[in-house]
Amino acid sequence: MSEFLLNNILWFKAFHVIFMVAWFAGIFYLPRLFVNHAETQSSEVAEHLKGMEKRLLYFVTPFAILTVILGSTLIFAYGWSWFVAAKWLHIKLALVILVLIYHGYCFKLVKAFQQNKNTRSGKFYRFFNELPVIVLFAIIILAYVKPV
Repeated sequence: MSEFLLNNILWFKAFHVIFMVAWFAGIFYLPRLFVNHAETQSSEVAEHLKGMEKRLLYFVTPFAILTVILGSTLIFAYGWSWFVAAKWLHIKLALVILVLIYHGYCFKLVKAFQQNKNTRSGKFYRFFNELPVIVLFAIIILAYVKPV
């Protein structure tokens, strides 16, 4: 591990967690906007929600990118042999990839709402809203408890 990475690893960890929290805050709130949008009968409210959805998604996307960059930096700092031995991390990375896919799918959903082409119900979005919560629980348990 380079001296710079070694001397600053706790800073990298702290900012990794900070950006992850900011990212997930948006990922938790965006589907709630989708619920409201899917259930509204008001075109005025729908137009307002379109703006909120798009701004929120574009606001949290850099946090997702920074979370991944800092997480990758930490993996690099700890080294290849640590990475190979850290089985919990392999599961965590698979879950992070799922969240990134979820995040990408949110772009598709925002576009569908922007074009008035949403076909899903508020009930669907309520369920959709719970998925990242469950995944986050698993990611945090893997990262802090390291049960595997």
